Amino acid sequence: MNTTNARVVVAGAGLAGLATARQLTNAGVDVVVLEARDRVGGRTEGISTSGGFRLDLGGQWIGPGQTRIAALAAELGLATFETFNDGELLVQLGGKQSRMGSTRGAVPKLNPFTLADLAQGLKRFTKLADRVPLAEPWRFAQAERLDGETFETWIRRNLRSRGGRAYFRIACEAVFAADAADVSVLHALFYAHSGADLETLLSVDRGAQQTRFVDGAVGLAEALAGQLGDRVRLGEAVRRIEQTDDGVTVITRTGTTEHADAVVVTVPPTLAGRIEYAPALPAWRDQLTQKMPAGSVIKIHAVYDRPFWRDAGLNGQAASDEGPVKITFDNSPHHGDAGVLLGFIEGRDAREWSDRTPEQRRTAVLDCFVRYFGMQAAQPIELFERDWSAEEFSRGCYGAHFAPGVLTSFGHRLRTPVGRIHWAGTEYATVWNGYMEGALRSGEDVADEVMAALTP
Repeated sequence: MNTTNARVVVAGAGLAGLATARQLTNAGVDVVVLEARDRVGGRTEGISTSGGFRLDLGGQWIGPGQTRIAALAAELGLATFETFNDGELLVQLGGKQSRMGSTRGAVPKLNPFTLADLAQGLKRFTKLADRVPLAEPWRFAQAERLDGETFETWIRRNLRSRGGRAYFRIACEAVFAADAADVSVLHALFYAHSGADLETLLSVDRGAQQTRFVDGAVGLAEALAGQLGDRVRLGEAVRRIEQTDDGVTVITRTGTTEHADAVVVTVPPTLAGRIEYAPALPAWRDQLTQKMPAGSVIKIHAVYDRPFWRDAGLNGQAASDEGPVKITFDNSPHHGDAGVLLGFIEGRDAREWSDRTPEQRRTAVLDCFVRYFGMQAAQPIELFERDWSAEEFSRGCYGAHFAPGVLTSFGHRLRTPVGRIHWAGTEYATVWNGYMEGALRSGEDVADEVMAALTP
């Protein structure tokens, strides 16, 4: 069979799915993209304020080293700007609040013992992470031992101070939207190495939060979908995938049936496991998706008439061991005519506060903003929130994490196709796993995989 006569169905119109479809289309493959939502973008999503500017309810930042997404943005003509980072950020540990510089490598004002403990912990973690092979982390010499313990266990063993341990726990929540007790330390090490290092993942200055899109990151998906045109079909959730020696049949909830030579499933792993397959998937694949839960996060924007915190020499960033909002950023528009504070409720806090009323969450969020930035934070013009765990077609963010024992037991099967069924998404990326860059890389890589499989 010649690939120019092939047909491929892509399940999901997030960045991975659209990148897959674009590459296949450019190679002459007939593609249809089936998206469950009434919009494209997956775990990127935009919303417009009353002031006429757009905010990101989902993924939003890119940074150094994310080369493919930067190149794509330039190709598509999407304007970017730097995240506001002038001034000092707030650090609150053990009820004590202090300021620190915003440049990478700045040291918080902690007691000497805590600083020394934190420095040695970061050095030890980074040194270990750098040795984990990205393509096959389960082959690392210490993989069995490291995958047999949680990140929390590693923190307790390697950090001695309350402040040092708190830093790593906050970092885990910020990166995985999960508690340190939920995550394998091998996965944490792989993930940090995948995105350069832990400091890069946490930083604005030369870090993963350095750059934003003027009109929102969802513009990437919208532009890609625009190129694909009517190949993208919204409101078509994939319900069942049947495969034979001759091809695949994809059936949606609306009853639409698509026949193809191959299918690429790009929805989050936990949702991929809920699709019906005939014949049934191998047991190992079923167990793998059961063991890849998404993180829990509620993302909140509070909009003000101006970024008042800058008057006090603050950059809008806070990191605290007291929640429910433990991490904040200045998310004001590029023109600076309005102020936006962005806060995250993550991990266990997100699971708890997801059950509260919107009014209760609003009060708790604004109480946190007031604690960090003063009484002016108590009266926003607008407040927007997105609970990603409550989203039917995401069931969490930012990506999936691996509990102890999963990488070493199932990792070698993670990207293995099942017959004519292929897998893609940020969780499958070896570089920038969990980020938009990783989703894009995975989509492009699986397109090459599919074309190779379809070429006689």
